[in-house]
Amino acid sequence: MLRHPGPDARHDATACKAQGVSIVAPTYREADNLRALAMRIRTAMAAASLDWELILADDDSGDGSEELALELSRSLPVRFHARQARRRDLSQAVLDGIRQARFDRLIVMDADLSHPPEQIAELLAALHGDAEMAVGSRYAPGGRIDGAWGRYRTLNSRIATWLTRPLTRCADPMSGFFAVDRHRLPEPDELAPVGFKIGLEFMVRGGLRVREVPIRFDERHRGSSKLTWRQQLAFLRHLFRLYRHRFGLPVRLLSFGAVGATGLVVDTAVYLGLQAVGLGHLLARFLSFWPAVTWNWRLNRVLTFDDRPPTRAVGQWTRFAVASTVGLATNVGSYAALTSFVAPFMARPLLALFAGVAVGSAANFAVATHFVYRRRGADTDSE
Repeated sequence: MLRHPGPDARHDATACKAQGVSIVAPTYREADNLRALAMRIRTAMAAASLDWELILADDDSGDGSEELALELSRSLPVRFHARQARRRDLSQAVLDGIRQARFDRLIVMDADLSHPPEQIAELLAALHGDAEMAVGSRYAPGGRIDGAWGRYRTLNSRIATWLTRPLTRCADPMSGFFAVDRHRLPEPDELAPVGFKIGLEFMVRGGLRVREVPIRFDERHRGSSKLTWRQQLAFLRHLFRLYRHRFGLPVRLLSFGAVGATGLVVDTAVYLGLQAVGLGHLLARFLSFWPAVTWNWRLNRVLTFDDRPPTRAVGQWTRFAVASTVGLATNVGSYAALTSFVAPFMARPLLALFAGVAVGSAANFAVATHFVYRRRGADTDSE
C-alpha cells in the first residue's frame, strides 16, 4: 500500500487545473443535504481552479431530490441521473454515474456531507506518480472522525475493515470517498459489486495501487443513515465474492462444504421430524434426502456458484440431484472398499467413514462444478 502523499504533495493540486473532474455522488433520500453539498463543491473547485460536474446518481428517492437538482443545474454543473431499477444499490448507482461522467478523472463521495469536498483537489493530486487510486482515509495517520460514534458502530467498522485485510493493505478500504482515473477501472463485465463498498471492488478486482489521503470524516447532520442489517448482509456477500475472486478454488471448496454442512442439518431435522409423525426410519431417510438436496442446490446457486451463468431451475436442480446421488454412491462405495480391502480401515471403520465423506464430497463438488453449475453459453437462459 502507498501511504498518503505528505505535506508537499498537498500543494500539487494546481497541476490538476488543466483537466476537469466528474464527481459522482450516489443518493437516496438526501434532498436535505444536496444544496449544501453542491455549494461546498463549488467553493472547493473554485479555490482549486478546477472544471467540474456533479452527477447525482439517484435510487428513485421520491423526496424532491430531482426537483432540487433541476433548480441547482440552472446555475451549477449539476446533473441528475434517476436509476430505474427494482432494487436500490449504491454500487450500481455509482457505476451508472460513472457511465454518465464527462471527464476521465473521477471522484466518488457520499452525499450526506460526511466526506469533505474541500479535500477533492488533494485526492486528485495524490493520483500523480504510481498511485492508481487515492482514498480519503479515516484511519491513515492524520485522519479522524468527527462526531460521536457509539461502540457498536465503531466495532462494526473495525471488524469490517479487519475482514478485508487478506484482500488489501489499505487502512480504510470501506471509504466511499476516492479518486480514480476512468481508464484504470476494470471492465464492467469484470465487476460484481453488491451494496455499499464499490471502492473495495475497484481495489481488489482492478488490482489498483492505492494511496491514502487522511481526511476529516464528519457525522451526518441531516437525514438518516442507509446502513441496515440488509446492507451488512450484502457486504458479507460482497466480501465472499472478492475472496473467491482473489483465492479461487479454496474459497469455493470451503463454501461448498459449508453449504453441505447446513444441508446435513436440514436432512437430519426432516428425518427426525418424519419419524416423530410416525414414518418408518427407512422411508423417513429416503424422503429427507430431497429437501436437503433442494436446500443445497439453492444455496450453492446463490452463493458458491453465483458467478456462473444462471440456468433453468428445474433442469439445474435435476442435475444437482444426480450429482448428489453420485457423491453419495462414491461415499458409500469408498467406505465399503476401505473396510473390506484396506487393513488399517478394516480395524477402524470410523476413519473409513470420514474418508468416504471426503471422497464423496470431492466427487460431488467436481460434478457440481463441471456439470451442474457449468460455464456454458448454451446454458444462460434466465429463469
